[in-house]
Amino acid sequence: MKRFAFYGRVSTEDQQDPQSSRNWQLARSRQVIEPTGGEIVEEFFDIGQSRSLPWKRRPEAARLLDTFRNPHRGFDAVVIGEPQRAFYGNQFGLTFPVFVHYGVELWVPEVGGAVDPGSEAHDLVMSLYGGMSKGERSRIKTRVRTAMASQAAIEGRFLGGRPPYGYLLADAGPHPHPGKAANGQRLRVLAPDPAAAPVVQRIFAEYIAGKGLHLIAQDLNRDGIASPSGHDPDRNSHRATGRGRWAKSAIRAILQNPRYTGYEVWNKQRKDEVLIDVDDVSLGHETRMRWNDTSLWIWSQEPVHDPLISTEQFETAQLIFGQNTRTRRAPTQSRNYQLAGLMRCGKCGRRMQGQWNHGRAYYRCKFTEDYPGCDDHPKSIYVKEAAVVDGLNRFLHEAFHADIDRTIQTLASVDEPDPRADERHAELTAQIADCDRRLGKYRAALDEPDAELGPFIKWIAEVERERKTLQAQLGRSVPGGKLNKTQVRALVEALQDIVTLLADADETDRNELYQELGISLTYHPDGRVLVEALPRGVMVRVGGGT
Repeated sequence: MKRFAFYGRVSTEDQQDPQSSRNWQLARSRQVIEPTGGEIVEEFFDIGQSRSLPWKRRPEAARLLDTFRNPHRGFDAVVIGEPQRAFYGNQFGLTFPVFVHYGVELWVPEVGGAVDPGSEAHDLVMSLYGGMSKGERSRIKTRVRTAMASQAAIEGRFLGGRPPYGYLLADAGPHPHPGKAANGQRLRVLAPDPAAAPVVQRIFAEYIAGKGLHLIAQDLNRDGIASPSGHDPDRNSHRATGRGRWAKSAIRAILQNPRYTGYEVWNKQRKDEVLIDVDDVSLGHETRMRWNDTSLWIWSQEPVHDPLISTEQFETAQLIFGQNTRTRRAPTQSRNYQLAGLMRCGKCGRRMQGQWNHGRAYYRCKFTEDYPGCDDHPKSIYVKEAAVVDGLNRFLHEAFHADIDRTIQTLASVDEPDPRADERHAELTAQIADCDRRLGKYRAALDEPDAELGPFIKWIAEVERERKTLQAQLGRSVPGGKLNKTQVRALVEALQDIVTLLADADETDRNELYQELGISLTYHPDGRVLVEALPRGVMVRVGGGT
C-alpha cells in the first residue's frame, strides 16, 4: 500500500467554506489514489493563504516541504486534488524539483496519477494549470475593481473601511444582494460625528484664512481638543507616542480628504505587488499601498452623505497647498546617508532623521511639544555625519585589527547577553510544539460533521500567527554559556574582512557594510556616541564611544 500526504488550500479570496473546500479536494484526491490501493495518512491544508504566495511562505506547504528532509516521514507521495489551488504562475517549476530531489512522487487528477519528471507533456499540463490559476486571479481582481468603481461612481455606495475623522457609520438599510441580506448584512453610510465634525470645519476655515498647519495643530492642542487617535483610540492603537496630540500630518490629511464635501471618493490608493528580492524571484511578491494620481480617483455623481464643507472650500484649500509647494532645485550631487537608519537620539530614543545642509549630511532629532515625554530635550539636536563616520571607522579598525588581542580577551571574559539562553531555547521549542498540538486538535475538530467553522478558522489563524512569531524568536536564540578564546578569535577574524572593506568602500556601500556588522549608534548632545555591534547571525555585543 502506498502512503500519501494530502495538500490543499483555500483562501479568503475564494469566499468558500474551508471545510467544504477541504472535503471536496480530499474526495478528488482519493479518486486518484484509491484505485491503486493508496491511502492518505497525513494532511496539509492551508486556510486563508493566497495562491500567489510561494510554497515557502504558506505555513502548511512549507511544513510539507520540511518533512521531505526526514527519511522516516510517514508517506511516500503527495496527492493534490486541484493543482490550480496549489500552483500559481511558475510555482510548479520552482517546487517540483524539490519533490524529485527527495524522491517524493506528486499525484494529481489531471495526469491520472504521478507526474513524470521526464515527461514534457506532464510538465506542459502542470505549467498550463499554473497559468490558468494566475489568469483566474487576475480576472477576479478585474471584476471586483470594476464593480467597486461603478458602485462608487453610480450608486455612491460606501465601500467599507473606517470612517474619516469627523464622521460615524450609520445604517443605510439592508444589503441589495439577496444572499448577503439574508445573512443580516446591511449597507452603511457616513454621518457627521457631533464632536469631531465641528473640528474639521474649524480646520478648513482657519487654513483658508491663512493659518499654517503647525499653528492650527498648536491651537487645537492648547484648546484640549483630542486628535483622531485620541478621539477614537481604537482607530490607531499602534500610536503610543503623542496619542491625543495634534500634529501637522493629521491636519494635512484632513485638508486633503475630498470626502468631507459629501461625495463618495474611491481609488485614492492602490495595491502594488512588488518583488521581495529581485535577485531571488522565488520568494514572490509583497503588497505595497501606493497613492494614485488625483486624476484616477473615482467620485460619485452626486453627494451621498452630509457634507462638512463645501466643494469650494475644499478646492480653495487644495489651491493653497499648490501655492505653498516649493519648486526645489535638483541636487548637484547625490545625497547618500552612510548612517541611514542607524542613528538614535540619546535623549528620547527616537531615530534621528537625515538632513542635507551646505552640501553635507547631518542627522537631527527635532523635538516639539506635539510629542511630549522628555522634559529636558533640546529643541533640536544636530550631529555631522563626517564626524561620526571618521570616529566610527577608527574605532572598528582598532577593535578588529590594531587591538584585536584586547578585543578577543574582552569578549572571551564576558558571558553571553542572555544567561537563560538554553532555558529560553527549550521554552520556545515547547511552545512551538504546543502550537502544533493545538493546530492538530483544531483541524481534527473540523472533520466533525456538526463542527462550527467560524471559531475554528479564527483559532487556527491565531495559533499560526503565534507559531510564526515563536519560530522567529527561536531563530534568533543561541545557546548560553561563555565564549572561549578560540570561538571569539574565529568570530572576530570572520568580521575583519568587512571592517577592512570600510576603508575603501564607496559611500553608497558603507551603509550596507554597517548593517552587516549590526552597527547601532546613540548620539548624546554632549558629543558622546555609543556604538553597539550585533553582526547578523552573531550574538556578541561590542560597546565603545567616539
